[in-house]
Amino acid sequence: MTEEAKTSEPQADPAVSVVGPRDGETIVLGTTRMRVLEDGSHTGHRLAIAESVLAPHTQGPPQHRHGQHDEGFYVLSGSVRFTVGDEDYDATAGTLVMVPPGTPHTFANLTDQPAVMLSTFTPDLYLQYFRDLQEVLAGGRPMTPQANIDAMSRYATQPATDLA
Repeated sequence: MTEEAKTSEPQADPAVSVVGPRDGETIVLGTTRMRVLEDGSHTGHRLAIAESVLAPHTQGPPQHRHGQHDEGFYVLSGSVRFTVGDEDYDATAGTLVMVPPGTPHTFANLTDQPAVMLSTFTPDLYLQYFRDLQEVLAGGRPMTPQANIDAMSRYATQPATDLA
């Protein structure tokens, strides 16, 4: 053990984050409602977590690749179709889908029931993308494919145009 480790005092009041069932920032993007549970401010920006509710028959984003972060999806209820490259996976409650940087992916709720997912972003870089999209929509501007691509590009993400 180093001398520094031996003499360092434990934090008297560690910064613990507790987000209750009705707490957290809400981001609404069309038929999808996202509740931010951790925006990275309590994790040194290593991790962000959000709960997303996808209404029935919700199409997700165009297939895309992240250059700098992993994205995880844990299906809490319902069923979500994940498309990774040219392969489809129907993920039901209890399924975890982890997408590493560079992997093309998208998702959709093709069913008649809502689907709920818990999403992770490591690091937290991509969470601001959703805030940017909400700002475009709240400002009355249309969410054009180019507006979406512009927002993605600010967060090291590009559409997977080779799969369009």
